[in-house]
Amino acid sequence: MASTNRLPGAGRKILFEILSYLDANAAGPRFGRLSIQGRRDIETPNFFAVTSRGVVPHLTPDVVSAYTQIGGVHMALEDFVERAMNGTPPIMNCAGPSPLHTFTALPKSLPSLLAPRRTPAVSAPNGNSNTAISIFTSTGFQFLSNKSYISYIEMLRPDIAIALADVPYGALPGTKRVAKMGDRTQEWLSQLLSEKREAQVVFAPVLPIDFLDQSEYLNNIADDLADEVSGLAFYDSNLLPDIPATTAISKLPRLSLDEPSSPRQILRQISLGMDVFTVPFIGFATDAGIALTFRFPRPPPTGVAISNGAGALQLGVDMWPAVHSTSVTPLDTSCACYTCTSHHRAYVQHLLSAKEMLGWVLLQVHNHYILSEFFTAIRESIKNGTFDADCEEFQTIYESELPEKSGQGPRVRGYHFKSEGPGEPKKNKAAWGNLGSDDQEIDGGLVPDEPASELEEKGFAEKMED
Repeated sequence: MASTNRLPGAGRKILFEILSYLDANAAGPRFGRLSIQGRRDIETPNFFAVTSRGVVPHLTPDVVSAYTQIGGVHMALEDFVERAMNGTPPIMNCAGPSPLHTFTALPKSLPSLLAPRRTPAVSAPNGNSNTAISIFTSTGFQFLSNKSYISYIEMLRPDIAIALADVPYGALPGTKRVAKMGDRTQEWLSQLLSEKREAQVVFAPVLPIDFLDQSEYLNNIADDLADEVSGLAFYDSNLLPDIPATTAISKLPRLSLDEPSSPRQILRQISLGMDVFTVPFIGFATDAGIALTFRFPRPPPTGVAISNGAGALQLGVDMWPAVHSTSVTPLDTSCACYTCTSHHRAYVQHLLSAKEMLGWVLLQVHNHYILSEFFTAIRESIKNGTFDADCEEFQTIYESELPEKSGQGPRVRGYHFKSEGPGEPKKNKAAWGNLGSDDQEIDGGLVPDEPASELEEKGFAEKMED
C-alpha cells in the first residue's frame, strides 16, 4: 500500500512524507522522505552519523563530503560547553546563519541534529534536577539547565534540536523517579517550544519508561503540541507499537536514540516503524579494526563471504590478523567505496599494525559506505513489499553480532568514559616501555664490577685539563 502524508502547516522548515507503508493502521516499516530547508533530502529509513566534538571520528569534513553518503550528523552539546562554567564556550562566538555548521566545517548539504548528550552517553554520578540535567564534558561533569540549553539552540541554530529529557543513564528509575520524568520532560519541552525561534525544528523525546507512565506527557504532545513538534526521538524503540496510528504524531518522523548494536536490531526497529537512526556500532567496529561486509538481504554473487565455520556468515572481517598482510584483494570485492577501489587488505593491515591514522580513516570510509548501502537496500525492500521475507533471509544468512576485536584500536578519548575509581586499569597502553623485561639478565658489562679506586687508576671519569 502506498500513500503520501505531509506534515500540516505552511512555511515549516521541515517536511516529512510517508511514501509507502504496509499497513497504515498498524506499526510497521515505512518508506519516506525527510526534507529540510537548505539541506539535502533524506530518504528514510536512513541514519545520521555519530560525531565526537563536532566531527565524524577519523573523517575530515571534505572526506565526509567526497566519500560518504550519510544522511546527516548527530552532535552533542556537551562536546562544546566545557568552558561554560568559567566563561563563554568558543562555539558561541561563531557567526553566520548556521554557526554550528560553520564551527564544525560541516558540509552545507548535510542536516545537523543537536542533542544535549552523546550517544551512547556516559552515566553521571549526580542525578537530574527539576531545572537541569547532568552532562559530561571534556573537563568533567556539570549541569545544563533547560534555560541554558534553549539559549544554545538559539545561538547555534541546528537544523533539528532534541528537547531536553529526564533520562537516567545507566540506572533503572524507581517509582517516584518515573513519575517525575514525564512531568519534567513535558515542562522542558513546553518551555522550549514557547521560547524558540519560529523556524526552529524540535523533536520531542519519548522516554525509556512504560507507555502508561508517560501517557499524560504523550497525550499532551498529540492533543496540544502536534503542530509545534516536528518529530519524535525515541530512547526506547519498544514503545513504537504503543503510539496510536490515529493520532497526528503517528505521521511525524521518528528518530532512534536506542543505540542498536547490530544490523538485526536495526531491522527490528524498522519493522516497528522507525525512520532515522544513530548507529554507534559503526565507530566501534572501525576502532576495533573490523571491516563490515554484510549486505541486505543477502551477499551479492560477486562478493566473497566469510563463514564462522557453523554456516552463518560473519558481519565483518577483523583486519588485525597477519593473514591479511599478503592479501591484495579489497576489504570486500563487491564494494565500490573509495577504500575498496583504491587499496587492498595488506595495505590496511599494515597501517593498523603500524598504528597509522590512515588505517582507521580507510576503515571508517568503508564502514559508512556499507551501512549506506544497507539502508538503500532496505528502502527498496519496503517499496517492493518484501521487507519481512528479506529480514528472515538476512537473519538466516548472517550472524547476530559483530566479530570480537583482536587488536588494539586508536587511543581512547578520556571524555567518553567515566572513571570507575581507584585501581582502574588504563584504557590506553603505554606508548613507550622499558628496554627489555625487568627480570632480564644483562650481559656485556654495563655495570662495572671494580671498586671506584681501581676505576680511577684506569682513568675512568678522569677530568681533562685544557
